[in-house]
Amino acid sequence: MSAPHLPKVAGINPPAPAPPHTSAPAGPAAPAPPDPPEPSPAPPAPNAVVQDRLAGWISDLTTLQELIERLLRTATLDAALHELLRAGALLLGAGRGLVTLQPPAGTGRSVTVGLGLGRADLGHIETIPHDGGYVRLLDDLPAAGNRSGTAHPDIAGEDGLDPRHREVAARLGYAASYAVPLEPTVPGRAPGPRLGAAVWLYDEPAEPSERRRHLAGLYCGCAAEHLARLVELTHAREAVATLHEELLPSRLPRVPGIRLAVRHRTGPGGGGDWYDALPLPEGALGIAVGGISGSGPGAVAAMGRLRASLRAYAVMEGEDPVAVLSDLELLLRLTEPSWAATALFAYCEPAARKVVVAGAGHCSPLIIGDGRAEYVETSLSAPLGMLACWEAPSVEIEPAPGETLLFYSDGLLHRTGDAMDRAFTRLQRAAASVPRAARHDPEAIADHVLRAVLPEGGTAGTGERDSEHAEDIVLLVAHFE
Repeated sequence: MSAPHLPKVAGINPPAPAPPHTSAPAGPAAPAPPDPPEPSPAPPAPNAVVQDRLAGWISDLTTLQELIERLLRTATLDAALHELLRAGALLLGAGRGLVTLQPPAGTGRSVTVGLGLGRADLGHIETIPHDGGYVRLLDDLPAAGNRSGTAHPDIAGEDGLDPRHREVAARLGYAASYAVPLEPTVPGRAPGPRLGAAVWLYDEPAEPSERRRHLAGLYCGCAAEHLARLVELTHAREAVATLHEELLPSRLPRVPGIRLAVRHRTGPGGGGDWYDALPLPEGALGIAVGGISGSGPGAVAAMGRLRASLRAYAVMEGEDPVAVLSDLELLLRLTEPSWAATALFAYCEPAARKVVVAGAGHCSPLIIGDGRAEYVETSLSAPLGMLACWEAPSVEIEPAPGETLLFYSDGLLHRTGDAMDRAFTRLQRAAASVPRAARHDPEAIADHVLRAVLPEGGTAGTGERDSEHAEDIVLLVAHFE
């Protein structure tokens, strides 16, 4: 009877069955057979190689997708450029880099941003002799339409480089570089015009592998498309901001007995907040702060028309702020029915130390002085354009010598990120904390209040923290001598 067959375990051969016990003849034992040679390892199965490659591709695509999603969440050009450099350094295994954008003429301004490089470092790099529009590190990029990068794996030992290039590389401590052009690419369409280029720097002689180059090229192609949109958006925002500034006073008037200071920041979307200060007959001064609902060029244009109208009414009947706002409301309802607006107008008589204020849906001014920082009690009223007929009583203030009135837009409160009641409290505390030595300087008061109120420390309007809908900021300070 044959021996039973043992089951096989994957990759392992079962041992041979032991022979049955038989009686052996007497005599010397037979020599043991030699050990069989060790079997050579079997080559990997073809499907295992394919699976490994597929797993690598899936890992690369997953990483690429995550990096692109992070980039697309950036809302400002500066934030997108920093994210591009960070992601490229990860894909290429580099530590530092820089990106420079040079959009076509008339579509934006040149921008250069560094990763791990300060302003002085970028200045050194720009001293490298170059022929094209980019710094020398990016001069030898391939022709337009070719997204492959250019590597300098050993700058110190490479022939043909300008001596200044080697000098700057030694000073900044990088030994190799890899540059990639930034050209918008959309499937099914020809590449767009080259926006600029990015270069990553290595501390030691090195060159990225073909796989890393491929991933970086795919990423930079997608990034360039996003950057092109942000360049256009930034250019449009800058044009709106310029128009906004041109519609506001070019300088503040000088009226005896009152010193003025103003801080204005335009939101990314170009809002409709505005301010004005104009001399009136008999040594009086008119101060106005307001805002149009909405944002964009339309809101800025409507703001300009509203401000011009208020100036005319203020010259004719500025001593009665209620009449000024009533006329403005009627004009808005008849000629601008699609807009709503808030406004506050103050008629100041420095010689009599008297201020008459009327507001239409606008925040009350804040008065600060020795021993007090409190809101002026104005009556509640609806914004202009919301009711069939607007009218609200005015309030009279008598500021003492050395006291200051703060006029502001609600954007200043919204930019704090707090609820409105907490934002009002935050503004009041900021005004109360003005140092005694600065209380007679309206410029110093304005700077202190912004630093104390805003999360950015007074730098509103810049940085990644600003969203698409961040509002304008107006802070107008009137100090009574």
